[in-house]
Amino acid sequence: MKKILYSLFTILSLFCISGTSWAQQKADADTEALIFSDINDLSTVDSIAGVDTTVVSSALQQIGSQAAAQTHHPDLFTIFLGGLLGGFAAVLLPCIFPMLPLTVGFFTKRNQSRRKGILDALTYGLSIILIYVGLGILITIIFGADALNALSTNGIFNFVFFLLLVLFAASFFGAFELTLPASWMNKVGGNSGKKGFTGIFFMAAALALVSFSCTGPIIGTLLVEAAVSGARLGPAIGMLGFAVALSLPFVLFALFPSWLTSLPKSGSWLNSVKVCLGFLELALSLKFLSNVDLVYHWHLFDREVFLVLWITITALAGFYLLGKLKFSHDGDEKHVTVPRLFMAIIVFSFSVYMVPGLWGAPLKAISAFLPPQSTQDFDLYTRQLGAGTENQQSGQAGGQQDDQPRKYANLFDKPLNLQPFFDYKEGVAYAKKVGKPVIIDFTGHACVNCRKMEAAVWPDKDVLGLLKNSYVLIQLYVDDKTALPANEQYVSPFSKRKVTTIGALNSDIQARQFNANAQPFYVLLDPSTEKELVAPKGADYNPSNYAAYLRSGITSFGK
Repeated sequence: MKKILYSLFTILSLFCISGTSWAQQKADADTEALIFSDINDLSTVDSIAGVDTTVVSSALQQIGSQAAAQTHHPDLFTIFLGGLLGGFAAVLLPCIFPMLPLTVGFFTKRNQSRRKGILDALTYGLSIILIYVGLGILITIIFGADALNALSTNGIFNFVFFLLLVLFAASFFGAFELTLPASWMNKVGGNSGKKGFTGIFFMAAALALVSFSCTGPIIGTLLVEAAVSGARLGPAIGMLGFAVALSLPFVLFALFPSWLTSLPKSGSWLNSVKVCLGFLELALSLKFLSNVDLVYHWHLFDREVFLVLWITITALAGFYLLGKLKFSHDGDEKHVTVPRLFMAIIVFSFSVYMVPGLWGAPLKAISAFLPPQSTQDFDLYTRQLGAGTENQQSGQAGGQQDDQPRKYANLFDKPLNLQPFFDYKEGVAYAKKVGKPVIIDFTGHACVNCRKMEAAVWPDKDVLGLLKNSYVLIQLYVDDKTALPANEQYVSPFSKRKVTTIGALNSDIQARQFNANAQPFYVLLDPSTEKELVAPKGADYNPSNYAAYLRSGITSFGK
């Protein structure tokens, strides 16, 4: 049974990474309906956006109907899955696992009727769910849905999240314990002796408080991931998954008490689970620091630096699993168990997989989490990537790159040696001049799906050839914090807010002209009329589909 639990933890740890990141990726990809401020005079929109007012009115009505029809956030299941896996991992921690037989024994022994004992255990599990879901709802109420949506691109919050996850990792490594005030536990413990639902509820609350030193970092990480996903109910759904997984063992062992005999004894292996989660927390924290570095253009945390740190962290985790690295509270293990050996093989393999990335290998499996390829100083991959993409047959004369200075070119990196524009008006004007259609890439520094598209789809030979030869690429970063010149700042007629940064300007263009706010978001545009050639598109990780989408825009432009 012990070996089975070790193996279970390995699977849970890997899925916790993929589950929470999947939720983040889907949050970037899914297009949400916008609620705009009322505008009485549509001629204002006409003069600013340069589009026909009837088109704008029709588009707003369509978006309004879509908002009314939308009844749930599409990535809530993935947030729930991340919470569920986090809860299962928490069960294997030293603060929870030893409580299983004690708590179940209390319910089964204090009631002469087994039926009453099972009912009390079910009530206990329900109380755990109510407590943690209530915490998730409280987070949403305190911050508000709009604030939660803004967290993923806010540099200050991303830096705070980075510090929080480092703090959680240090706690798991044994530097200190996260504890709540003793007065809270005393007050809750005093009420746990009451009869009926009230007493059982306070018993569950006592478990939540006593185990906070172990569960606090997991809960904090789940709440951070749910918050930056942008889902209104994200924190509550994440806590629901966590609470269901945490309460399930208590209920199951109350239903089947004989299973308790198969549980392994508590020991140093519980602490090993805790330390492994600490390495996981530390690795995840670097993604938030990378977001801050990109948004504020520090250029201190480029791709190779990020990879070196991840390689080092995973290698240290592997040495820990093999017993070559020990902390003060670790037991004296004389041999390596088979489950620890398998886990070490997985961790070391992942570490070795990342090494070629130091020379520019795309590392497509984790490209969504890495800083952009263009931030890497020594890159052998991109240098050879453009070979064979010049002058491909695509319906337009291509292969000619204009080297004129681009506005904001000193602020943004150029993906795959492309020559994008970073200002909407400048890019459209150039497209008119050369007679090519425009592809607008609404992107973001903190957008994981944008990085995955640039690393896994754009390097495809057909896609890259079309982007280089047949389109004028305009990349508009919606989360950049660089201030606009005073004479370019204005009050948006849609949001009624003052636009003061490059990111706010690009976000306003996306919302005002294309009725969308998700990234990545690709718009194929006729530069003469500034109207869409085909329907806009979000993330699509199939290069063939994406190439077909680009060709459809060329066909429409030719007509």
